[in-house]
Amino acid sequence: MENPEIHVEELKKDPEFLANIKRLEVECKEEESIAKGYQLLDAQLIIEASEDDINEIFTFIVNTAFDRLAEKLTSSKNFDMNDAEDLATARAIYEHGIQRYSENDKKGAKEIFLVLNYTIDHSDLKDAMMIHAAAVMAGHSFEDFIENLVDVEGVNENDPLAFFIQTFAQPTDILLNMFAKQVKEGKEELRVLDESK
Repeated sequence: MENPEIHVEELKKDPEFLANIKRLEVECKEEESIAKGYQLLDAQLIIEASEDDINEIFTFIVNTAFDRLAEKLTSSKNFDMNDAEDLATARAIYEHGIQRYSENDKKGAKEIFLVLNYTIDHSDLKDAMMIHAAAVMAGHSFEDFIENLVDVEGVNENDPLAFFIQTFAQPTDILLNMFAKQVKEGKEELRVLDESK
């Protein structure tokens, strides 16, 4: 097996790979494409781009995702998980929610998971987002959530939705029952969004 580091060094000098990165940079900004933003991020991480470059793409992804979320909420549209752009947008919002949770910003995390539950057009994912929100509301720390509620082994790497945690230590319906009080609270909070339509 070849040493992967040599591979990285080769890519850093590969004109085709570098041209591809440049093209993605232009396209993701022009098309405001979050899906291309993620491709660009992956490519930048492979060639170990500067932290500034990586942060710039990350900021673009997050800001564009939240603009798009606002549009979805105003127009009462959902994220279609079969659409690459919608999927990338929901992923960016979700990853931001996970980051908030890991930084112990429970209010921010809960709101993001609830809004995803509300806007994602995919029943299993909707339930998974409600479990995330309920765990936050029930006072579970992020570490506790990952260690005790999530089934890390159950993740299917080939699933395009693998970015979202949706495999749990117990069946989803059991967890939703366990968190019945929090689920009720979450649904109350989401009713406000319904009433504002």
